[in-house]
Parts: sequence; C-alpha cells; structure tokens
Amino acid sequence: MIHLANTPVLHTPRLTLRAPGPQDWEAFAGFSTSGRASMVGGPLTRDKAWRAFAHLIGHWPMRGFGMFIITVTGDDTAIGMTGPWRPEGWPEPEIGWSMFTAATEGKGLAHEAAQAAVAHAFRDLGWSTVVSYIDPANARSIALALRLGAVLDAGAPIPDTDPCLVYRHPAQVAA
Repeated sequence: MIHLANTPVLHTPRLTLRAPGPQDWEAFAGFSTSGRASMVGGPLTRDKAWRAFAHLIGHWPMRGFGMFIITVTGDDTAIGMTGPWRPEGWPEPEIGWSMFTAATEGKGLAHEAAQAAVAHAFRDLGWSTVVSYIDPANARSIALALRLGAVLDAGAPIPDTDPCLVYRHPAQVAA
C-alpha cells in the first residue's frame, strides 16, 4: 500500500486517524459527489472530486500537516476526515471535519475525531489559535463546534469562499 511517509497517526478510544491514501479515494469520491458535500463546496463531479482528493493528499507535504482520514480502529475503511487545514488564502489555521455517510452520524464519532484533531493542533503543531469555518446552514457542524467548546467569533476574517461562520476553539495547554 502506498502511503505518505512521516505522518502522525492519532488514536482515540474507538478511532484511528491517519493520513489519506489511494485506498480512500472511492469513499472520498462517494462523499464528494453526493449531497452530503453541499456544506463543503460540493457536490462535485467525479473529476473535480479527484482534484480535491489530490489537494487533500498534497496538503501534507506542502504544509507538514493535513486532514486525517477517520477509521474505526481495526477496520481501515475511511468513514470521514478531520484535521488541521490551511490552504493558500485561509486567514487562520482551521480544524475541519466531514463524515462520509449518514450511517456514521449520531454515535459521537465526529466529536471524538475532531477533539483529537484539535488537541493535535495545539499540542503537536504548537498552534496558538484554531478556528473552524462552517457554512451557516450546517447545523450539525455548528452543534459539533459548540460541543467542542468553540465559540462564534463574528469579527474573525473569513476565507474568500462561500459565506461562513468562524468558530474559535479554546486554547489548550500542551501536556
């Protein structure tokens, strides 16, 4: 299996978060070409989903960090993604998240994964601030940001994308 070298792997009680690889393409494409991606710039055509997936992978060597693929420990099937993200033009470092199918919702998996990603950004990357950019219509992501302790920061700059709300995560002391 081809994989990105020297990328961290995070573990939670139920999940493994790892860098994306070719084995994750079909799960990502299924998500990106569906209505589930409407809050993150989709749905995309399959060829545009390919470019987005390459962007996801390429972010790691370009920035030294990136979105993790979420898997249930013991099963390497991609069920979502979360992690630190800062494409060119983003005003601040972000933690983003997406679950690929409705079957993974309502189980606390997104919360568990995003919580690990936020902790990683503060602890391992040394970030002093972390935001999440969320589509105003994405009630589930807003609820997750609030559950993570983030607060709406109406004065924060936003990326040059569709309208979004900025939720600022509370600073964490490195352990």
